[in-house]
This record gives sequence, C-alpha cells and structure tokens, in this order.
Amino acid sequence: MPSTMKALLSKSVGGPETLVVEEIEAPAPGKGEVLVKVAACAINFPDTLIIRDLYQMKPERPFSPGGEIAGTVESVGEGVSDWQAGDRVLAGIGAGGLREKVIVNVAQLFRVPDGINLPEASALLMTYGTTIHGLKDRGDIAEGDTMLVLGAAGGVGLSAVELGKAYGARVVAAVSSEEKADVARKAGADDVVIYPRAPFDKETSKKVAGMFKEAVGPGGADIVYDIVGGDYSEPALRSIAWEGRFLVIGFPAGIAKLPLNLTLLKSCDVRGVFWGAFAAREPARNAANIQELFDLWQAGKIKPQISETYPLDRAADAIAKLENREATGKLVVVMDS
Repeated sequence: MPSTMKALLSKSVGGPETLVVEEIEAPAPGKGEVLVKVAACAINFPDTLIIRDLYQMKPERPFSPGGEIAGTVESVGEGVSDWQAGDRVLAGIGAGGLREKVIVNVAQLFRVPDGINLPEASALLMTYGTTIHGLKDRGDIAEGDTMLVLGAAGGVGLSAVELGKAYGARVVAAVSSEEKADVARKAGADDVVIYPRAPFDKETSKKVAGMFKEAVGPGGADIVYDIVGGDYSEPALRSIAWEGRFLVIGFPAGIAKLPLNLTLLKSCDVRGVFWGAFAAREPARNAANIQELFDLWQAGKIKPQISETYPLDRAADAIAKLENREATGKLVVVMDS
C-alpha cells in the first residue's frame, strides 16, 4: 500500500481561504531527483499570487504553494551520487513546498551547513538570494554607499538591511509603523523613515519625498531598494543620488509608473531584479552567491529573522497574514511529523 502525506492544496483559484489540507500519496524520486522530507517551508509574496493565478508560473491544480523549503533527503533517484539519505538541504522550488515530502531536482539543492537549523535555513534562499543578487549583481553596492530600503521590516527588507550593512553601506529603512521601525533598527538600520499608508495625493507624495530626502541626506541615495512599488516608488526616486541605482524588486502596493524625466535629471538607472530568472540562467553565479550568504551567516553578519511559525494545518493563515502586509520578518510553516 503506498505511503501518504499531508499537503496544503490549491484546488480552485482564490485567496488563502480556498486552500485545504488533505492526505495524498507520497511521491518517489525519478532520475536526477531526490525525495526531501520537509522540515520547514518559508512563506513569500509569490505564494499570495500563485493561488490566485496572478503569478508568472501557473502550476496545474491541485498544487501546493510554497517555493522555499529546508529538510532532509529521504531517498534518491537513479543517477544521483552527490546526495544521500540524511543530508540536510534547502531548495527553491517555485511551488510545492507546503507538504510533508517533496521531489526536488538535484540542480535545485543546496547543502545546509552544520550549526544552522532547518527552519531558519528555509527562510534564507528567496529573500537573501534576491537581495545578494540585487545588491551585488544589479546594484553595484560599494562601501560607503547610502541605501534607502522600502518595506524594510519584511523578510526581503530585513535581508537588505543586513546585507547592506555587511557590505559597508549606510542603510535608511522605510517602514509604515513604529513597531516595524523597531524591527528594522534591531536589524542594523542606521536611520528610519515611517511613511504614511497609500494611496497618496500629490501633496502627500511630495511630503514623503521630502521625508526620504531628509533621511538619506543631501547627497541622495546611491541605491533605492524598492520592494513595495505603488505610490511609494516615485517619492523614493526623487531622493536618489546622481548616477544612483533604483532597484525594482516587487509590487505589493501596485505597479508604479515613474516619470522618466527624473531619471534624466539624476542621470540614474532603473534596474530590474528577477532573482528566479537569474538563478535559472546562471546557476554557477547563483550558487556562489548562496555560498557567500552561508559564509556571512556563519560570520555573524546576517541571520534570517523568523517572526512566527505555523503548523501545516494553519499555513493558509500565514499566507493571509503576508498578503495583508501584517508580517515583520519571515513567516515559516514547520512540519509536525
């Protein structure tokens, strides 16, 4: 009789309330694959989109959301020699992680060093992987830069604060509440801006731009790390330095429309940061970045901040909390089997 496992399933298009936990048949690894017993799955913004068919990847239903997992190898498929049962791993898989066991292609696996627990490891790859690619490969970060981070108290935002400090930048964290400001300060932010909630009228937009300009200083922000989008992007662009780099990461507040005359006036660049495509196109460079993240972690310069953990039966609540922009740090689902 085949073994079974619990899985959170999207069986119809909709929000977190449409997700259900069911017992399904456990899979077996094929050629070049391993079966991972999932210890933890971190929740990320794409999980809120993929269940609504709003993400660029649209898996066939029923599927499990959850693109970032850590666990132990349970069995290996044909031709797999570099991995064996018991190995501690993490992987970015796009979707499918919110279940007790998952098939992973060996090309997606990273080894978790000793001394790093698996729930924390599950919170590393997408946030810090995005940010190290953004700051190093797209942002050309240099010691002494000033960086403005929008949405600085979320998982990606905190990774930007920590990595910015690790690379010698002055980091200004922009957040929406005093509670989130405290989180950003504890992560190492040099200064904090508490901005109002969107939508902005013209006067509010001008006011927020002034807040950003005052915080980054007269030289402007060498890097704007925009995780938020929407009405927040233009005020941030107005605070950029001459030849600054505006990094486009995500759009939970909506897709911004930027006045291109501002890029001319500041001779600045607007650069997209698509970590998933980078990882697929340049796996060797991505692997080097991930190894650097582990080195920085073991040196005490970064550490994923998990604010809450959930059992699989409440994974939909975690997705809802992130969707409602109520989370600080990372939300992680920890398997109970």
